[in-house]
Amino acid sequence: MIKGLYEAHLPVSKLANSIEFYKKLELELAYQNDTLAFFWIKKGHSWLGLWETDKVDTPYHPSLRHIALNIDIKDVENAKDWLEGKGIQIKTAFGFPPEKQPLILPNNPQAHAAIYFQDPDGNSLELITPLRLDFEEYFEMMSLEDWNTR
Repeated sequence: MIKGLYEAHLPVSKLANSIEFYKKLELELAYQNDTLAFFWIKKGHSWLGLWETDKVDTPYHPSLRHIALNIDIKDVENAKDWLEGKGIQIKTAFGFPPEKQPLILPNNPQAHAAIYFQDPDGNSLELITPLRLDFEEYFEMMSLEDWNTR
């Protein structure tokens, strides 16, 4: 019955600023009014709602103000350069500074490569791709560089 996640929502302080930021990520604006904008993540399959609201002052917690955007495994190696080329800074995540990202998340029995950044309101954004699924192996979180050389 369930085919995937269709929408997620984030609070923003100035909708116009956020629209410009998400356009840098090459997302297509699907709908807009005075306090809400939707961007297609995958047209017809999933979108992101941005709400101009004072709820943007809610303290950050990954359960409230975090989304992860799926990328192809072939794009993970270039994700940092792609973001930085758009003027978007990588943030330290799990103690890994920008120069050590993308990093590998040990969600045993899954392994994912991810890179972290923020939108103008401090909402946490992540580009993520699965490296392997249903493979039992314990390992510590590490950089993609370390993963590729181990």
